[in-house]
Amino acid sequence: MNDTTTLFDVGERVPGPRKDASAAGAVETVIDEACRALHLPTIRSRFEDIAATALKERASYKDFLADLLEAECLQREERKKNRLVREANFPRPKRLEDFEFEKNPNITPEQVSTLADPAWVKAGLPLCLIGDSGTGKSHLLIGTAIAEAGMRVRYTTTANLVNELAEAADEKKLSRTLARYGRVDLLCLDEFGYLDLDKPGAKLLFQVFTEREERRAIAIASNAPFSEWKQTFTDPRLCSAIVDRVTFNAHIVETGTDSFRFKKTQEKHRKPKP
Repeated sequence: MNDTTTLFDVGERVPGPRKDASAAGAVETVIDEACRALHLPTIRSRFEDIAATALKERASYKDFLADLLEAECLQREERKKNRLVREANFPRPKRLEDFEFEKNPNITPEQVSTLADPAWVKAGLPLCLIGDSGTGKSHLLIGTAIAEAGMRVRYTTTANLVNELAEAADEKKLSRTLARYGRVDLLCLDEFGYLDLDKPGAKLLFQVFTEREERRAIAIASNAPFSEWKQTFTDPRLCSAIVDRVTFNAHIVETGTDSFRFKKTQEKHRKPKP
């Protein structure tokens, strides 16, 4: 409760406990049914506790109402965050604040802080994470901060996206699928450059980039430097167009070549057996 708030307006009185148990039960039933009808699950589950606290602190009716509404809003925001993280389809839970900088000195806290700030997503800027396997690219790509900031995120591997687009094209649903990927605030493409794409597959992927260009953010994680992308996109012109779109005004983060996982495996094998 806010101590600075006037507890009572003129004529306002704190109601005492109801002596009629049946009347109290009827009131609780009305509150329960109203909360269900208005979709207020937090107020429905917590109104008794909040009411008891208000009575104990001799709070005003306005303070009591404010506490009820604040509890509902906070819980609703938490549910929204959880839903957006779930809908992002991340393969495993990863948080940017858990990134282990001591294992990869190529990544700085300032870079991670920038990635956690949704400003770059709101501006529709690209992100390129370039480095060998096991250097933390996916950790940085999966970071849930953007979804928790209330933005729509979608994670997928490049191969899965191309396959989905190809199936949609065969079923005459390509426009609908492109529009669906075009609506999310941030599209995260993992394993970019791992597979050689034929010309039709590369063209489908290019349509996704074109749909999002300078309007919606896209983030990619690739184990190949830009100079080697021509091996993934065998058409030189198409390769140049894709590189141009994913690097224009982009945040480019190079995670290096030293694998965390390989180091961990080596350390495990060095440990003497008990």
